[in-house]
Amino acid sequence: MQVKETRNDGLKRGYQFTLPAADLAATVDAKLKEAQPEVEMKGFRKGKVPMAMLKKQFGPRILGDAMQDAIDGALKKHLDESGDRPAAQPKVEMENGDGWKEGDDVVVNVSYEALPPIPEVDLSTLTLEKLTVPAEDAAITEALENLAKSAQSFEDRKKGSKAKDGDQVVIDFKGFVDGEAFEGGAGEDYPLVLGSNSFIPGFEDQLVGAKDGDAVTVTVTFPAEYGAPQLAGKEATFECTVKAVKAPKMAEIDDELAKKFGAEDLDGLKKQIAGRLEQEYAGAARAVLKRALLDQLDERVQFDLPESLVEAEANQIAHQLWHEENPKVHDHNHGSIEPTEEHRKLAERRVRLGLLLAEIGQKAEVTVTDQEMTQAVLRAARQYPGQERAFFEFVQQNQAVQQQLRAPIFEDKVVDHIVEQAQVTEKTVTKEELEKAVEALDEL
Repeated sequence: MQVKETRNDGLKRGYQFTLPAADLAATVDAKLKEAQPEVEMKGFRKGKVPMAMLKKQFGPRILGDAMQDAIDGALKKHLDESGDRPAAQPKVEMENGDGWKEGDDVVVNVSYEALPPIPEVDLSTLTLEKLTVPAEDAAITEALENLAKSAQSFEDRKKGSKAKDGDQVVIDFKGFVDGEAFEGGAGEDYPLVLGSNSFIPGFEDQLVGAKDGDAVTVTVTFPAEYGAPQLAGKEATFECTVKAVKAPKMAEIDDELAKKFGAEDLDGLKKQIAGRLEQEYAGAARAVLKRALLDQLDERVQFDLPESLVEAEANQIAHQLWHEENPKVHDHNHGSIEPTEEHRKLAERRVRLGLLLAEIGQKAEVTVTDQEMTQAVLRAARQYPGQERAFFEFVQQNQAVQQQLRAPIFEDKVVDHIVEQAQVTEKTVTKEELEKAVEALDEL
């Protein structure tokens, strides 16, 4: 196999591989001779089929296999010797493919973008600040009050009392569109909390001020995007009978409340809440720390980027943001979405940091364990209740999905490795200060 360089421009590489016809023919003959003792064909004893007939019968397929093996082998040898790591699958094109005939040399053009050499980074020079937030008494009290509110009950108001926002009204109702009752538009003894927004917009507002025994006609318009197409955008009237008006009564913050939420007593519930709050704060603080780490790496390390990776990432960013701005479009039946300069800058940052973290992780021998992958698959499977087994099988058969699940685990472990090497100082802040730091992440 003869190899000639045709392009060496930045990270872009081009090579021409030439496989002489004589070498190819010799490979085919050798494979036929190797197979000859085992071949059976009508009219001949096993192993006695003439070479000419073997070549006529099996030659074209073996020739194709030999060509592919030769090209694959030549490419692998070239990459091993050059040390190049293609950023994507190399493009392989056969010259004069339509006009090629047996007996001609095979000429193949190979092109790819090589991954760049990644500069060394002295991780010990990175300076990071780790924010810590203790679970303050006020936050624990607020959480307890929210739990008590969620466990609230309702008690009958005094006879003749008017319903207020936050009260529960027990109603019978029947809905009509164009004077006709519609399916699903009726209910009896329905406990509706006013202000909960659990009914059509405007419905609950018209029951504020109603008393036990009142008959109220509620007129509303179904939202244009309502789930039932036959009702979407239609005006409807509901004949309602108020059967009871009840005031909310927040549960007592005591041992009984604690038991409802799985704790032995109130002190135990407070400890659970404190632990959960500190875990939430730690997660938010880690996001702030990680952004600071990535910002420092992005500022310090510069190298050439494969254009193909940047372009693919910019297109993905533009596509994702377009769908976020157009949430009603769930398919890909839309026009081309051109990335902006802002998309491209973000893509360059992501590609640069992705390559850098991969290099650091590889040198540090960071790996994702089977147990970590299993946990990731289990978490993802929860999104498909009742179809977990089918999801597991899908993941097992799909390398791309496995990589999607593995990538964030690998990145987090590399970040942990970098933090261990960096100079980290701890700073105790308030919950509000942490929230401001997290909000600032979205502004960058």
